[in-house]
Amino acid sequence: MAYGLWRFTSSVSYSLMFNVKTVPALTRAGADIPYRWLLSSRRVRSSTATTHTEQQDGASSRSNAQHDPEFPGQPGRGGRDGNITAAANEISVDFEQSQVAYKSKDSLELLRSLVVFKLCSFDFLVDKNKEIMDLGKKILGQGAFDQFMKMTFYGQFVAGEDHVAIRPLIQKNQAFGVGSVLDYSVEEDISQEEAEQKEMDSRVSAAEKEIGEDHREEKLFRDRRGGVSGACTYFYADEAKCDQHMETFIKCIKASGGSSMDGFTAIKMTALGRPQFLLQFSEVLVKWRRFFSFLVSQQGSEGMQALEQRLELKQLQEFLTKLGAKGDMYGWFAGKSEEIPGTIDVLDWNSLIDDRTRISDLLVVPNVELGELEPLLKKFNTEEEKQLKRMLQRMDTLVKHAIENGVRLMVDAEQTYLQPAISRLTLEMQRIYNREKPVVLNTYQCYLKEAYDNIAMDVELSRREGWHFAAKLVRGAYMYQERERANDLDYEDPINPNYESTNMMYHRCLDYVLDEIALDRNANVMVASHNEDTVKHTLRRMNVLGLLPTENKVYFGQLLGMCDQISFPLAQAGFPVYKYVPYGPVSEVMPYLSRRAHENRGFMKGAQKERELLWKELKRRLASGELLYRPAY
Repeated sequence: MAYGLWRFTSSVSYSLMFNVKTVPALTRAGADIPYRWLLSSRRVRSSTATTHTEQQDGASSRSNAQHDPEFPGQPGRGGRDGNITAAANEISVDFEQSQVAYKSKDSLELLRSLVVFKLCSFDFLVDKNKEIMDLGKKILGQGAFDQFMKMTFYGQFVAGEDHVAIRPLIQKNQAFGVGSVLDYSVEEDISQEEAEQKEMDSRVSAAEKEIGEDHREEKLFRDRRGGVSGACTYFYADEAKCDQHMETFIKCIKASGGSSMDGFTAIKMTALGRPQFLLQFSEVLVKWRRFFSFLVSQQGSEGMQALEQRLELKQLQEFLTKLGAKGDMYGWFAGKSEEIPGTIDVLDWNSLIDDRTRISDLLVVPNVELGELEPLLKKFNTEEEKQLKRMLQRMDTLVKHAIENGVRLMVDAEQTYLQPAISRLTLEMQRIYNREKPVVLNTYQCYLKEAYDNIAMDVELSRREGWHFAAKLVRGAYMYQERERANDLDYEDPINPNYESTNMMYHRCLDYVLDEIALDRNANVMVASHNEDTVKHTLRRMNVLGLLPTENKVYFGQLLGMCDQISFPLAQAGFPVYKYVPYGPVSEVMPYLSRRAHENRGFMKGAQKERELLWKELKRRLASGELLYRPAY
């Protein structure tokens, strides 16, 4: 296997087999965009730096001197009459109180939830949901069918058709302490064949299309929707379509700023450019990381956690020189730090590719097995370079709009073969815009075996460089697709072996970030989970670490229409809680709803407690004469 070491071409010679070309700053509407792939202001840590574990020992002794007071009715500030039980600073939440859980719902909404949840538990209805909906449209007509959907599935899981229609629901939730993560959930309703063709057509260069396609190549460009539940999928058509997606996200940002205080907007990187760019950049990043792991193994330091691994610079210089690398490794780090360290870690290693903004100038990679240099990727042509820059411009534009509207941007996770590039680009936005406060959040899928290492490295980088780490933790949405792809293409399955190991990974990652928050209050995390045990675990850890909900450092997130028995009691107890709020026209959100039904089937079969609480509240209202109850806010 080839392990990656980058080389770029230019007329200017640089150290360690790198030749660097200066790229002009991107411009938009006549203004310079201060964007660089990787900032050069990285501070290199010496081998004697304090470890996270050493710092952690003093975390619990830090006092929580001053905190903002609660503001009733605002998301993140708590509701008006929460069910809080406290001993000293300890806060707990009772998830058994149906009256608190469904205080924001009238009785018809409760009944709808019961009906929808029950229907989602029937395999036949879920498996044939698309055919049933198509038949429904033929029998009822489009107008009557749309109205029926608004009364049932669409009304349960989608907020409305546009930014105006969603405001009443968002404002009602906000009155009960629950904020919003807006997600415009329109998705192309195309066949599997059309989707796979779009993937094939998104390949970068015309030269590639002339190469004969084998079975492996076909598997690389399959329908990215396959086996995916509850996540919108974007397919590349042209640059105009990407601009259209950006404008849609901007409208979503403005809607979030106008409808929900302190809210979020969710975006997907694949909507902003060719997925193939992300695929190629991800390949390079993975090869670069594997090359570091190989070098570590050569020096006998394998088997440790990623941040604990070190490379001796002297040995590294000797080894790379034998491979044909040119330049002085010490010279590189002399320009990065006042003192040249004797060893470097993986973050220092990653700094070797800082400021290399021309991916198309990537030419060679050392093949360790053959002991020679070989081509890695084909160069991008001029038009493809422009497409790449426009992708980055779109991301930068969205962050600026988010800041202007007082909204935070949440970048959703996607497939593992795209995610390294998505995370890297998101990280760059964080390095630029998270200096003062957490504006951009990255998403980490904890069903991945590398989830802990990825979080640990990003947290450490934020600590060294002095910006706010901000993350959303999810279990993951692409398990079946990832496993099938790994099997077809014969590489190691990136997913944890079972649900239990995924839970352990989730809690391990969560604990790491919570510890970091306790250290200096410079990190933020959204616990995006419907798992009550995970929520309770988070509350226990917050109590141990002295993290108060009013600090707005730990958020909780659930999907609209699901797990209200978790969301609203948390909010009424003063915790920052957000609903993931999809919206869009009925006919255009149907593909999303269709796949959401598949996800809900498994969840609803195990959601007996939620159904019991719904029945409990309906019976309570009936017995107390409150069946016609209307939420007051």
